[in-house]
Amino acid sequence: MTTPFRYYTRVRYQDCDAQHVVFNARYGDYVDLAVTEFLRATFPGRDPFDGSLEIQVVRQLIEWTAPARFNDVLEIAVGAKRLGTTSVTIGFELRIAGTRDTIVTAEVVYVTVDPTTWKKRPLSVDERARFEAGAAGRITDHAGYYPIQTAGTAVLE
Repeated sequence: MTTPFRYYTRVRYQDCDAQHVVFNARYGDYVDLAVTEFLRATFPGRDPFDGSLEIQVVRQLIEWTAPARFNDVLEIAVGAKRLGTTSVTIGFELRIAGTRDTIVTAEVVYVTVDPTTWKKRPLSVDERARFEAGAAGRITDHAGYYPIQTAGTAVLE
C-alpha cells in the first residue's frame, strides 16, 4: 500500500485479555471499524447505511505477528487489493502508531448484494472506480493521535 487510507483507534481496557494483550477476536472489530471509516472516506457524502452499498463478508483472514496492549494507538492502513465482478477484497495492515512493523494483517472479501433480495449484484462503474482510488492519503483519527504527531500533511476526517 503506497498511500493508503489510514484509521487510528486506541486500544481500550475491555479489548484486552488475561494475558494483558488485545484478545484475538477484537482484531475483527478493529477491521470492521476501519472498513466503515474507509467506506465513509471512499464514498463521501453517501450515508454508509442508506442501503445503496450493501456488502457482506464472505471471507476473513487475520494473521498476527506481535501483540497490541492497553492504550496503544493502532494505525490501520486500508485499501482495495482485488476487485471482482461482485466482490472487493480489502487489505488491512495494523501497526502500533509511530512504528514501522506491521503487527497484524487482515484480508476480507466483501460481496455486494442487492438490498431488497440480498442476492449478489455487480459492482457499478462508479463503485469500482471509488474502490480503486480508495481514499488514498486520507486519515480518520478516533484516537487523537495524528494531529499531535505530525504537521498535518494529510487530509483528516
